[in-house]
Amino acid sequence: MQKSSNKIVRFDRKPNFVTILWFLIPFIAALILINRGDSHINNYLIFKNVFWHTVNQQNLYSFYLTEYADKNHYGPFFSLIIAPFAVLPNFIGATLWAMANALILFYAVHKLPLTHWAKNVILLISLIECLTSIQNLQFNPMLCSWIILTYVFIKEGKLGLAAFLIVAGTFVKLYGLVGLLFIFFTKEYKKVISYLILWAILLFCLPMLISSPEFVLKSYVDWYHVLIEKNIENVSAYQNMGMTDISAMGFVKRVSGWYDVSNFYFILPAGICMLLPLVRSSKWNEASFQLSYLAQALIGVVIFSTSAESPTYVIAVVGFAIWYVLFNPKPGHWMYYLLLFVLVLTVFSPTDFFPSYIRKEYVIKYSLKALPCFIAWFIISVQLLFSNFSIKSPHAK
Repeated sequence: MQKSSNKIVRFDRKPNFVTILWFLIPFIAALILINRGDSHINNYLIFKNVFWHTVNQQNLYSFYLTEYADKNHYGPFFSLIIAPFAVLPNFIGATLWAMANALILFYAVHKLPLTHWAKNVILLISLIECLTSIQNLQFNPMLCSWIILTYVFIKEGKLGLAAFLIVAGTFVKLYGLVGLLFIFFTKEYKKVISYLILWAILLFCLPMLISSPEFVLKSYVDWYHVLIEKNIENVSAYQNMGMTDISAMGFVKRVSGWYDVSNFYFILPAGICMLLPLVRSSKWNEASFQLSYLAQALIGVVIFSTSAESPTYVIAVVGFAIWYVLFNPKPGHWMYYLLLFVLVLTVFSPTDFFPSYIRKEYVIKYSLKALPCFIAWFIISVQLLFSNFSIKSPHAK
């Protein structure tokens, strides 16, 4: 009986309204975008050519202005992730890529140890932000799902799968490193470390099967340099008030005008705040503590990254939503206000529902999209340090 209730899809039930919305809206939006032609799917073209440039052993981080604008910032291992889509015609490949991101995030949310009601609320809160990412054909929904599933698999004792997702996420976009924090939720941490070493060796070498050892080794060196270069570009984004460095650091710098302050003074305290709750080992087995920590990690990995852009915030908003449902069915009034703040300033500010003048002159100019998530992250951090967690959330299993 228990096994049946844990199924992600029940064929004896009709899809609920939230499920239909989750897949239908991104599907229609993706079709409209992709139907406009290759000039509107630039990110997908970058991703697709990571595979073809690897096969042809061309530099993964050069500008290819005849193929796409901007350049790649993902690791060589990404060539294998995008490979099944890259070999297809653009219209089909891009559509499947968009829906694969929606599907894997849907799956990850439904694997969380939460009630069905809570999962639907998480999907509803995250829908527009997921749509924003998918309209940009980004990898972020999939990366968010990998971080969630890392926690889920560790909780389920599937340590090899958890280690795979940590390494895979790190080898694509470094954000996957946050999954290492969940090792504290298992007593078999030595086994996890062994799997991490094994997967790191294997995934490092796998792209060599479609290129060469020399090319992959050089690509990792090139990746390091391009990430350093990208970070410098992000930090100086205040000069053109662009949609990069939408982070806690970017917010403080743009509001205060202290552009020369080092990010070290933000990242170090944030790192300490993310590690300190782990001192409370007596709470490691509490479901509410674990889920709150997952929420803190999902939000923190975005708001303390200079690479954070608007489509990246699907990760942070899913984190906020996970934390939000733990307070139900009777959250305090302040929680409703915070939810409204997140929806208005983080979720809807990049959309056409938001006044363009306010978006340009205030939200973008001062990185205000990061502010609600930073407030939520701060509150979660305080709760993780001082809350009892003895009263179990009615929606946490």
